[in-house]
Amino acid sequence: MNIDDLSWQAHNLGGVHPRMAQTLLDLGQVELLARAAQERGDWNCAKAAALELGAAGEFERALALLDPFTDIGWRAAEWVTAEIMIRQGEADEALAMVRPDVAELDDAHVCVRYAELSAKAGRIDEAIEVLTPHLGASWPLSCLVEATEGQGADDQVLDVLAQAAERAETEPTGSLERWQVLLLTARVLERAGRTDEAVQTLRTEAAAGRHHPVNFPEYQAELLARQGLIEELASLAADQPYAAFDAYAKALEDAGRAPEAEALLRERIEAHDLSNDRAALMDLLVRQGRIDEAVETGRPTFDYYDCGNLLHRTLDLLVDDGRPDRALELVEGLTGPYAEGHPDDVLQLRLRLLGEAGRCPQGIAEATALNERQPGAWDTSLARLLELDGRLEEAVALLRASTHYRATLDLADMLLRNGRPAEALAAIPTIAEERAAAERRVRWQNPSGESRVTPPTAAATLAP
Repeated sequence: MNIDDLSWQAHNLGGVHPRMAQTLLDLGQVELLARAAQERGDWNCAKAAALELGAAGEFERALALLDPFTDIGWRAAEWVTAEIMIRQGEADEALAMVRPDVAELDDAHVCVRYAELSAKAGRIDEAIEVLTPHLGASWPLSCLVEATEGQGADDQVLDVLAQAAERAETEPTGSLERWQVLLLTARVLERAGRTDEAVQTLRTEAAAGRHHPVNFPEYQAELLARQGLIEELASLAADQPYAAFDAYAKALEDAGRAPEAEALLRERIEAHDLSNDRAALMDLLVRQGRIDEAVETGRPTFDYYDCGNLLHRTLDLLVDDGRPDRALELVEGLTGPYAEGHPDDVLQLRLRLLGEAGRCPQGIAEATALNERQPGAWDTSLARLLELDGRLEEAVALLRASTHYRATLDLADMLLRNGRPAEALAAIPTIAEERAAAERRVRWQNPSGESRVTPPTAAATLAP
């Protein structure tokens, strides 16, 4: 391993993706991850395994796993090492190891990470001190609020927030706005049990008549709902319907007034026909077991070209309800802008649903025909159908040979589903292999910077 490869991995999600590492942890495969960290030099494997071992009290093993990465100066490994040492009871040594130097004190990201560790060690004063120069922006301030939750330091944090609010008021051209501070203040007051003050903070700001982006009334609505202030929430929904109406409807349902919530949603859909209201009504109907009505609620959006289209949500409802054939009927009946503009997506949906409906031979025949016209383009869909048809080894062989950009990830997922975690991990190219493949693709670029038409390799950067 070397710093360049690890940096490439961090920026390109190369090697073993964090999601896959977490899946392996969920399957109890910490030893497999530890071995991959040692043999492949994969940082994501090392981090996941070390944190899991540390949580289990195996501190020495966890730290030993990180040593090769810290030895070459990989900063991320130093942070994880410090986190494990804090858990081990060695906070002084841990914080001394990662304390920002003079140059790093100007780096908000470094200071936020150090503040998070300081808070975990119970050093709230130190966390506040290192973040103070950066509290003119909302992100470090939000990180301070998150890092101090459950640390018994709410009064200290509220003092910092009060100072930040004053600064935002007197320096309106800065990057921190008053409403951002007040949302954080309400959050800290609520978690401190001072809910009346939290509500009043936002109530007063809203009454001042200042302009706020949509997330301010959204948070206010959620706070009112959590506190059961339904009548006040109704007023807010009337004034800010786009931001607060769905929260109001859900609060009515939670209060045992589901028919009233449904009626209001239907009235609003009739008047404005917004997708988010249809989605809220669908969710309400599903919670009541009224799946067919939920489907009909989503159906008018199926022609939407992109934003607001509830097709996928509707199909998932039917599959989860054990009716993939009905979902397939909907796909086969698609017309309009979405179907015309996304023909490959519609075909992929059809193939997926044929598999869900147990019609794998038909799906395999269709996917094979598509692959003959577009070699390799339908490998992942075909492999999934082969797997569902009980032809696992054929599916695995297909993905191993495929150049489709998702083949490597889909192969790993398939092997994991079928209880073959070691093979799944081995299917992922090493960081060095992926990096070399990426560099080869760059060399294929022509002088204008446009890539030549060439199929992506199986070692293509993995999607999240």
